[in-house]
Amino acid sequence: MGYFCNKTYFVLKIKYLLPIMGLVLWSCSQKTPKNRSTVDQRSESIKQWIAFARDSAHLSLEERKQFLQNAQQVVSTLKNDTLTINHLSNISLAYMSLPDSLEFRKTNKQVLELAKKEKQYTALGNSHWDMADFFQSHGSLDSAFYHYQNALKTFENLPIDSTSNSMKGRMLYSMGRIQDSYKDYLGAETSVTSAIKYFSELKDERRLYFCYNLLGIIASGMDNSDKSLEYFQRANTYINQMESADRIKYTEQNQNNIAHEFLKKEDYRRAKIAFGDLLRSKDIFTRNPELYSMSLSSQAYAIYKDEKNLDSAKELLSRAIKINDSIEYTFDQPRAKQFYAEILADQGDTANALLYAKESRNMAKENYNNDRLLEVLRLLTKLDSNNAASYSDEYYDLNEAQKEEERTKRDKFARIRMETDEIIQENEVLTREKELWAAFALIFIGLGTAGLVIVNQQIRNNKLKNKQKQHESNQEIYNLLLSQQGKIEEGKQMEQKRISEELHDGVLGEMLGIRLILSGLNEKEDGDSVEKRAEFLERLRDVEEEIRTISHELNHAAYEKFHNFIVSLEGFFENLEQSSGIVCSFTYDNEVNWDGLLGDIKINAIRIVQEALKNCVTHAKCKTASVALDVQGNKLKIVIADDGVGFDTKRNRRGIGLRNIASRVKKLKGTLDIESSKGKGTTIVATIPCKYTETVPRKGDSDQRETINA
Repeated sequence: MGYFCNKTYFVLKIKYLLPIMGLVLWSCSQKTPKNRSTVDQRSESIKQWIAFARDSAHLSLEERKQFLQNAQQVVSTLKNDTLTINHLSNISLAYMSLPDSLEFRKTNKQVLELAKKEKQYTALGNSHWDMADFFQSHGSLDSAFYHYQNALKTFENLPIDSTSNSMKGRMLYSMGRIQDSYKDYLGAETSVTSAIKYFSELKDERRLYFCYNLLGIIASGMDNSDKSLEYFQRANTYINQMESADRIKYTEQNQNNIAHEFLKKEDYRRAKIAFGDLLRSKDIFTRNPELYSMSLSSQAYAIYKDEKNLDSAKELLSRAIKINDSIEYTFDQPRAKQFYAEILADQGDTANALLYAKESRNMAKENYNNDRLLEVLRLLTKLDSNNAASYSDEYYDLNEAQKEEERTKRDKFARIRMETDEIIQENEVLTREKELWAAFALIFIGLGTAGLVIVNQQIRNNKLKNKQKQHESNQEIYNLLLSQQGKIEEGKQMEQKRISEELHDGVLGEMLGIRLILSGLNEKEDGDSVEKRAEFLERLRDVEEEIRTISHELNHAAYEKFHNFIVSLEGFFENLEQSSGIVCSFTYDNEVNWDGLLGDIKINAIRIVQEALKNCVTHAKCKTASVALDVQGNKLKIVIADDGVGFDTKRNRRGIGLRNIASRVKKLKGTLDIESSKGKGTTIVATIPCKYTETVPRKGDSDQRETINA
């Protein structure tokens, strides 16, 4: 009594402790410990709840379902599809074991949809497998066959390895068992033979035994006893590779199947010996009372047919019938009573024989054992002549109905296979179409991208070409400008030289003639003439000297004038002074060969000066500005200064003019320095690398001098 109370207390304690533990696990899963992630914690909670639901048999069904509902709630919060599918699969199996078929099918459907969407073929195949086992356990063999076949097709998408091959073989074996139960022997034989190929590669002796044993049963159903015995003998060769417990179990099963086939082919002597060996197995009744009872009935019938020993046969059958009643083994009881009825009829006890035959008939109907029912009806037509026609009609109707059902099932299996194959082919076609469209899309995208790249490159090339042409045009314009300016200066020089020559050769010659004429007048002696001659002669001499001086100066300026780069700048300064009123000063080193500078340096130097002075006019509000050019070593230094309002170089943003100056200096790989402050004017210093078109010596370096003779 005390033990019972303690046990009850323990059960109640566990009953109420488990939900609390579940809540604790759930609350822990909401926190993230330092050494474990939230996902790991939630997964652990889900596994615990599933374990509680499956293993807590002392709890009520509702309490166990509550654990699974908690697990489902946490699964819905997971973001990892693989974890979600695995947990839902385990939850569905837990529902099936409760059993709760509604929730099992609902959860299994979720797994099917998710696994198919994510192309997780292992989970998808296992889900079909679970559904097949469910339908098989509920007697819906056609639905079970459908899901076994879908599982097989799904597993065929997995990489080929020992695991996937084992699963494919097991699906084929299960399909063969269902096909055999509906006497689709050819289909069953095909399925099992295919399974053997997988199990042979895996050297799976246990399942090879199952396959060959099933092939023996299939061959027996096809009334090919010799082939059946061959398969059973082949199956026996794999038993020795099994563990000891399985070895005893399947040895007895194999002996029974061989003995039964002898009985079926009416080899009663060998059947009697085989069943006798089986019944002498140690502890067979304890281990497997159903097999013992069934073998006892078969042994009795073999003795009856072989020895005609009716009393011994009746004794064995009576023992078998009593055992069946004691263990409630109703499946084989109709057969035992049918055999007993045949022996009674042979003894002439028709009344009792008819009684046992009718009991056999009723029990066969209750168990839906149609094969046995047909055998009993055939016996009743012989025993009960008054109702023979009725039994005969019943036999005929049942036989036809059974054949029609078997034919319908075979057609259904064939249709399932065909529809499954069609679905697979359609999926393959759709997959190929998707891949084709994806390839076309990638090609179009690639072509479009390539086109854009080509167009963009062409635009960039055109921009570079235009920029290069612009640069060449600017250089050409500058060269034309310098050429024009040079021609103008050359014209001036020629005109100056011409005037110098005219003055020297014409005017001076004329004046010399006059002087000589006047000198002739010196012969006159009057005082006035003498005085006037002297005065005119002196004045002519002065004019002559003055003209000579002018002539020499003009001629010297014509050769010494800087008439290109410097002249262009001077002309710009002159125009600026006239237009703006700003007084400009310009200083440069006369010893520098300014026209020998590279054209790019000259034009950019002019533009820098122009931009700086343009800022003086526009922004500086200055009165004076100065420009200084100097060459120091291999550097050209340009200094532009004004006395304008200035600006804060740190705060104010530079205008486009200063940016243009900076750009030109940077292009020439020079440096720019700007100094300015409010009210104190601005000074711009640009330092540019100095390059010449050819080496020209500085003036004054040569000892030779050009002399103009008067």
